[in-house]
Amino acid sequence: MTDQHDAPRRALVTGATGFTGGQLARTLVERGYSVRALVRDKQAAKAHELAAADIELAEGDVGDAAAVSRAAEGMTHIFHIAAVYRSANHPDSTYFRINRDAVAHVLAAAETHGARRVVHCSTCGVHGDVAEIPADEETAFNPGDVYQRSKLAGEDLARQAMADGAPVSVVRPTGIYGPGDDRFLKLFRTVENGTFRMFGSGEIAYHLTYIDDMVQGLILAGEHPAAIGEVFLIGSDRYTTLNELVNKVAATLSVKPPRLKLPVAPLMAAATLCEFACKPVGIDPPLHRRRVAFFTKARAFSVDKAKRLIGFRPEVGLDDGLARTADWYRSMGYLRSSPKAVK
Repeated sequence: MTDQHDAPRRALVTGATGFTGGQLARTLVERGYSVRALVRDKQAAKAHELAAADIELAEGDVGDAAAVSRAAEGMTHIFHIAAVYRSANHPDSTYFRINRDAVAHVLAAAETHGARRVVHCSTCGVHGDVAEIPADEETAFNPGDVYQRSKLAGEDLARQAMADGAPVSVVRPTGIYGPGDDRFLKLFRTVENGTFRMFGSGEIAYHLTYIDDMVQGLILAGEHPAAIGEVFLIGSDRYTTLNELVNKVAATLSVKPPRLKLPVAPLMAAATLCEFACKPVGIDPPLHRRRVAFFTKARAFSVDKAKRLIGFRPEVGLDDGLARTADWYRSMGYLRSSPKAVK
């Protein structure tokens, strides 16, 4: 059951030049929405790609309240996907300006222009390193870095709006991957060329979401009547371990899985020193503590609430999703053009 209003559906998507926002915007067009994207630069290549997909462009920064309000005029739905992700060359204030303050701008614009639904994209990272396996929407917050703290501050605003009766839903994605994304490219490349190293035991839990399933969850959160006033974790049916993930990537690429395991403490110490050396001069360090956290922080969640309340059904399993992702990397020239047989 979804939103059955007869009026035309017009959606504003923030963050549409990014991986998740772009796929969401295109899917909304396919579903009959008129879609507008708030972009910082209409002349950028990513903006041109959106325009070619029949998506209207509104120029402005999501951190600018007036720009957000102009973009929201006439919209029935707002999907707020834009965020500043982890990068050590940003000051903390930048994270809070975008990941917290922009949420306030979106909520105010939605109220001003009478949007029927607002979906705020948060992150499972607000739960941090979870001790409860699998965690759920009621698991205690435990943000571990400025990105997660700023995302939690933004989500706090969205949940307060929900408590005040606004037609808002919050989605907390697990790790999103698939064709079009390059965040997992380093993992694929290093497994393929034999340079990947596991730090720690590799038995830490990890939870992924294929991009098509993520978009399904976001749209359900924006359409289903039962989604209003609710928070949903969105992810695949099952979580995995880093060892299993790496072995599956190796199998997808037809290479031998890596076996060497190294202690994680020296890597974390090196990452800490690297950040402290680079941040004062505005350089993005080659090694971040957040990258080391990939090997140390447990991420495993239940998506039962989204299944029960809004009919969320993950459709792409990990093996299939990794294969599709590898095919896209090959098509882009990021990996070898054909798999190399395991010897």
